[in-house]
Amino acid sequence: MFDLPIIDSKQAAENEPSSGCGSSTTPEAASSKPRRRLPKWLKRPMPSAEMGFTSSVIEDLNLETVCESAKCPNRTECWSQKTATFMILGNVCTRPCGFCSVPKGKTETVEEDEPDRVAEAAARLGLKHVVITCVTRDDLPDGGAEHFYQCVLKVRERTGAAVEVLTSDFLGNRKAISRVVQAKPDVFNHNTETVPRLYERVRRNAVYQRTLDLLAQVKEEDPTMPTKSGLMLGLGETIEEVIDTCADLRSVGVDMITIGQYLNPGPELLPVERYVPPEEFEEIAQQCHKLGFSMVACGPFVRSSYHAGEMVNDMSTGTVISSVK
Repeated sequence: MFDLPIIDSKQAAENEPSSGCGSSTTPEAASSKPRRRLPKWLKRPMPSAEMGFTSSVIEDLNLETVCESAKCPNRTECWSQKTATFMILGNVCTRPCGFCSVPKGKTETVEEDEPDRVAEAAARLGLKHVVITCVTRDDLPDGGAEHFYQCVLKVRERTGAAVEVLTSDFLGNRKAISRVVQAKPDVFNHNTETVPRLYERVRRNAVYQRTLDLLAQVKEEDPTMPTKSGLMLGLGETIEEVIDTCADLRSVGVDMITIGQYLNPGPELLPVERYVPPEEFEEIAQQCHKLGFSMVACGPFVRSSYHAGEMVNDMSTGTVISSVK
């Protein structure tokens, strides 16, 4: 294990709790604060030779991954284990979310052969559980739903692997959501990201109720399809707001939940308001189990697709997966 690099003052706020949930801290304000080390529990494994193999497959097939585009802190671990989360529909997003480092701007033409390339990559990596996510494409009539459908079918045909989709909200387009459900993914994931009070600041152009409606629709159309959602902590929310949000997700039938620490990926994005200690994640995990989730992954480095296959395999046991070891 090794410590992550010292955060530059332009990339994060002080390693201290904020004074309140309504903090108006901005990246500019954070830039004047002194450099500080991340908390001692924020450590990652050293890379292995297998990381290069994963990288070569991604590069050879000209694919995008959320691991790279979103600067995921787990990339070293996951790529060393020959696993990655594929990001389809290009590398430019139509949403200006305050937490995400994926480029925003003029979108790219959808590549018709991308489903075949994703399937080939999954085969080369020997994946048994494939996670497919996307940039948000509000410029497309169906938000990219048909492309998702084709990717699920191609991967399943080529590899026989379980397929998990992590979709956008498709602007609430029920027909688009139905199209993805028709592909029968093994898990339908859509992230809530934060508590409703912070949506305007954190997840601009998204609507909290629209997220709940999407997850509810999936269950209505296929009650047997496992659904999943995720939250980030450290953006100014309270524990009470987190638990209330989790209760809302359970009320629409969400089976699995992931809860992790927000880590600022760039100076132009929202600063970290607070580094949540491991024991607080454990407390939240226990509360989630009481709410009735079948599976909970809760810890500083937990992300939507972190150990995704394990979550499905262990869902019936109600085991807590934690990145804190």
